[in-house]
Amino acid sequence: MELVHIRNRWNDVLDTLESHNRIAWIAYFDARLISFSDGVLTLDFSDSRKFATAHEYSETRPNLKAALVASIQEVLGLTVEIKEQ
Repeated sequence: MELVHIRNRWNDVLDTLESHNRIAWIAYFDARLISFSDGVLTLDFSDSRKFATAHEYSETRPNLKAALVASIQEVLGLTVEIKEQ
């Protein structure tokens, strides 16, 4: 699968994530999809870091990563590893 296909369905992934785990959705909703290669989806949160305290979930995201991976699997049928940039 190409990154463009993941981007095209990203809102569906986020909607599914929100329906299963709203806290995970809050932690990941502002991610930018940077690349997808060899099963690794790279996300960037530099835009959310502009607001440092209001949107900084970097310490929380590792605990919520499984929920995002499960939502990607559910919507796209794709097993991925998440990497943050």
